[in-house]
Amino acid sequence: MKKGTVKEKSFNFAIKIVKLYKYLTEEKKEFVLSKQILKSGTSIGANINEAQQGQSKKDFLTKMNISLKECTETKYWIELLSATDYMTNEQKDSILSDCIEIEKMLTSIVKTTSDSLK
Repeated sequence: MKKGTVKEKSFNFAIKIVKLYKYLTEEKKEFVLSKQILKSGTSIGANINEAQQGQSKKDFLTKMNISLKECTETKYWIELLSATDYMTNEQKDSILSDCIEIEKMLTSIVKTTSDSLK
């Protein structure tokens, strides 16, 4: 994996999400919201990987759009976990900034790919 790529960043983000899930379940005894953020947060990178094996540019774009949606959903869960005191502001800021960076990269990829299909 090349350093700084959306694939690498989403993989590293997924690692943080898994660690957050462990913290939420083991330390905070929170099992519902933690499962939601685990699913959406790890799905971002999974869909990016799948997109790279797309059968066409349209298939690639579809998978990248799914990744973008999962990223947006993950931001929601981060905000909710913070607002309900399951995460400190420091924890929230750290993981949210990573999520926003990935979201910006995905938005750019989706826009560029969409434009190339016109």
